[in-house]
Amino acid sequence: MELFNLRSSAVWSSHVRQRVSASLSLALFCASFGVLGCHSSSQPASATAWSQKQYSIRGRVVSVDQKDSVIALNTEAIPGVMEAMTMAYTLQNPTVASELHPGDKISAQLQLVAQGAVLSNIVVLQQANLNVLPPVQYHVPQIGDTVPNFQFRNQNNREISLQQFRGKVLVLTFIYTRCASSQFCPLMSRNFAHLDQLLAADPKLYANTHFLSISFDPKYDTPAVLRSYGGAYTGRYTKETFHHWDFAAPSPARLASVLQWFDVAVTSSNGKIVSHSVSTAVIGPDGKIRAWYPTNTWTPQQALKDIQQISSKEQ
Repeated sequence: MELFNLRSSAVWSSHVRQRVSASLSLALFCASFGVLGCHSSSQPASATAWSQKQYSIRGRVVSVDQKDSVIALNTEAIPGVMEAMTMAYTLQNPTVASELHPGDKISAQLQLVAQGAVLSNIVVLQQANLNVLPPVQYHVPQIGDTVPNFQFRNQNNREISLQQFRGKVLVLTFIYTRCASSQFCPLMSRNFAHLDQLLAADPKLYANTHFLSISFDPKYDTPAVLRSYGGAYTGRYTKETFHHWDFAAPSPARLASVLQWFDVAVTSSNGKIVSHSVSTAVIGPDGKIRAWYPTNTWTPQQALKDIQQISSKEQ
């Protein structure tokens, strides 16, 4: 089953909205995603290019059309792609429609195809139906929040904690090494590798920063696995010293508290991870959240700018 009701928390005011038609015109779709271009479905090459575009999105459900497997979603903006807006999306798995309700806040993976916008990997972040008891309460990181002193075991099989990085700007993200979606964990690791290169151009700034990639698959992602994975992304392989970038995992007993604090939803089936959300944080030298990226749309250049601003304020 593709939909996983993972979270439910505060109630929000509701009001009646006009139902958005399921048959959203192609013209509106092209206007919304004009940055990607607009072509007819008779051009297979363009359709293939579109289908490779995937984005992590969040929004509130406005209406649900179970018959046509379409929902109207009021989404947050995707930088460089679309502004915050309400439009119709087709559900990749039609059975999901029966479990979504107006007012639900969801995250999903958006894939662009010639026929329109398709959603998959849907996770309910907040339920409009408060009669459903939340199995887990998730904390949404806010600027200024002090991050708990979580502990991990890194690629060198050593215990590390967030406390030891006080005094530096710490950039952390969540991954697991078996992630097959190129627009999620691999993208986060590629972004970190690029950001690492950008920071290296300023030795002083580089010395005052540190990276941490946290696996949420601790049973499989052992120190040896993380060492191999990390060396591949830094490009130094067995010669990597991991002086600037740690790859680590919390113990299974500590995993839930870490994920809940950083608003990371992970769902497993038959022992395998089948769905997860994204969370990347920039933590100041004082151990407080300075920037938080809850989707996969952030860029290394954006993170570099945030790090530079943080560092300049500390001087």
